[in-house]
Amino acid sequence: MSACVMNRLVFPGNAVALKFIAWLIFSVSLSASVWGQSGGAHVGFEEDQAAAKAAQIRAEKLARQQAAKEARLQELAGELARRQEAIVELQSQQGIYDQSLIEAYDDVARLYLELEDYESAAGALGEALQIVRINSGLYSEQQLPLIQALIDARSRTQQWQEVDDLAHLTHHISQRLYALSDRQYLSAAQDYGKWKLRVIRENLLQQNSRGLMNTTEDLSSFYEFVISGLEREAGADARGMMALLQGKSQADIVMARNIASTPYNYFQGTESQYITQSRCQNRRNAAGQVVRQCVNVQVENPRYRQSQQEAKRMALYRHTSAIDRSLERMRKLYSSDSRLSVSEKQEFDAVVRQLQTEADALRRVRPSGFLF
Repeated sequence: MSACVMNRLVFPGNAVALKFIAWLIFSVSLSASVWGQSGGAHVGFEEDQAAAKAAQIRAEKLARQQAAKEARLQELAGELARRQEAIVELQSQQGIYDQSLIEAYDDVARLYLELEDYESAAGALGEALQIVRINSGLYSEQQLPLIQALIDARSRTQQWQEVDDLAHLTHHISQRLYALSDRQYLSAAQDYGKWKLRVIRENLLQQNSRGLMNTTEDLSSFYEFVISGLEREAGADARGMMALLQGKSQADIVMARNIASTPYNYFQGTESQYITQSRCQNRRNAAGQVVRQCVNVQVENPRYRQSQQEAKRMALYRHTSAIDRSLERMRKLYSSDSRLSVSEKQEFDAVVRQLQTEADALRRVRPSGFLF
């Protein structure tokens, strides 16, 4: 009897304990879940606040930059108006070709450039250039910085034909002003060569294949003319010579690559394209007699294609040989010239090795030596 009573007393107590433990676990889990949700929401809220603050800072920075830009534009516009009034006053007092107007127009051009009005800048520079020519002649050194500024202005609007004309003018004036071995001329020659190489590589003047090849041929000839003249000068600048030889090698590589990729029938053969042949046949005349009649006709000369292939072969050989000669000249120059430092010789050696790699790659893409 006492055991039964004990069982009735113990088991209900265990059930209550189990219910309490289950309630406690559920409460803890619920609290953790609620805390996690609120903690995550708190972190997300902080991230949103940080992003909004960063966006506000960027917006304020852009607003300040825009305000500063507008203020600068107003300042430039006011300065431009004053400069233009000064030009009018100078023209009325000193005349329209007075030398003081050169600097005045140059200053106006610089203001237009900062305002990104490149056409007006080019116009002002053109006025300054005209006054220089009237006062100093067609080949004065004072023209060169104005022409360079004009090149920059025309380049901004991608008027490449005008840029090309101005590049020719710069080189022509430099050629008249300086000796071949003068560093100022060498610098002008290098700039001219770099420009023409860019014209070829990017086809800035929209030339056809023949035009590009002619331009490249002219560039190679230009380099050869200057280099040959320098080699006859005593104590020629080694650095300038190396730059010219590098430019010539690059021009010849471009030319050789264009020749290799051009079909042979593009080239002018040395044989006549057509030959005259006599073709005869027997016919009956009005009297019924068989007579032989012959006519002369023009037909394609089978040797003409062979001569075209030979023309391509010779053109390609001419430029690959020119590359080899230029590289050999460069090697001799930097290895024997005592005026070059060790670092300069190492730099030139790296340039030669790079050009040699390009030349070797060009030869490898031609199966059996040539593409036809």
